Amino acid sequence: MSYTGSDLGAGSSDDCAVCAPRAFQAETFNQPICKDALTKKASMLVEFLLEKFQKSEEFTDEDMLNVVNKKYKTQFSDILRKSSSRMEMIFGMRLKKINPNSQSYAIVSKLGLSTDEILSGKRGLPKMGLLMTILGLIFTKGNRATEEEVWKFLNVLGVYAGKKHLIFGEPRKLITKDLVEQNYLEIHKMSEGKSSRYDFLWGSRAHVETSKMKVLEVWARINDTVPSFFPTPYEEALKDAMERAEQGYPDAMANVHPMSCNSSHK
Repeated sequence: MSYTGSDLGAGSSDDCAVCAPRAFQAETFNQPICKDALTKKASMLVEFLLEKFQKSEEFTDEDMLNVVNKKYKTQFSDILRKSSSRMEMIFGMRLKKINPNSQSYAIVSKLGLSTDEILSGKRGLPKMGLLMTILGLIFTKGNRATEEEVWKFLNVLGVYAGKKHLIFGEPRKLITKDLVEQNYLEIHKMSEGKSSRYDFLWGSRAHVETSKMKVLEVWARINDTVPSFFPTPYEEALKDAMERAEQGYPDAMANVHPMSCNSSHK
């Protein structure tokens, strides 16, 4: 049986990271990965970039370095790369130099959406980046992730249940109601009582509109690595791709346009 938002708790704010250090053994992909300093700084920089996007303000390398602390100057390129990947894959945004000779940047939509269109919540495409990352978490957890694991992951992205997000609106409603009703996610109640446990699974529409390999590619980009870094999911994704080809499926999710999430968070 599937359940939606009113049944689910606010999740955890435990310190658990999205990004896996390269030294981390690939075989332990399904274990929580503790957040390293660079990942924390990348999260701080993402929040700064989203604020600049909201205000339509320009900023410089110096501004970004001040956010992460100048003592990280030698690691700044790695921090910026992590932040840029997250902005691109989750929020559908990228850094753009104002002009070739300028030291100033702006945040722009990769899909050509205006700031007003994104902030209004009337265009759902940016939310698909969040969905793809949740699907990636579920997949790498063995095709089933607990509610606690999902919220730990989202908290690292600065997304908290009950706290309105600049891009995603009220996350608990989006994830446990909107995406469930649209059949992108399923939520199964696994235990009863005060300590009820819920698991997240892929919904039927996700199986049709994307593929395990596409989702793993997004997950790998966010984790600053390649899909084969996660050996067990990678083998499963290859098998899934072959089966889909035999069944005559087109190249699933060549872009995110077929997957629409039209609920407003106003």
